[in-house]
Amino acid sequence: MNECSHVVGLPHPEPAPLGETCPECLAIGSHPVQLRLCLVCGHVGCCNSSPYRHATEHFKESGHPVMRSFEPGDSWRWCFVDGSIV
Repeated sequence: MNECSHVVGLPHPEPAPLGETCPECLAIGSHPVQLRLCLVCGHVGCCNSSPYRHATEHFKESGHPVMRSFEPGDSWRWCFVDGSIV
């Protein structure tokens, strides 16, 4: 894993998830493939393997740079700005 400058600015402890699934998928009746948690605000969004890619859309709209997997047993984090696992 790489360190990036965006990790330093993340809240500690990490924000509580705002829900258990992707609210955008829920609203349109889609099923997320895997979930991602925004480490700035706690938004839960679907991954890029899901049809609507709501985690990436959340980054584009909010500018929140780092998310982590919200799947059981996963803890990896991704920085959208640096395009790398951090």
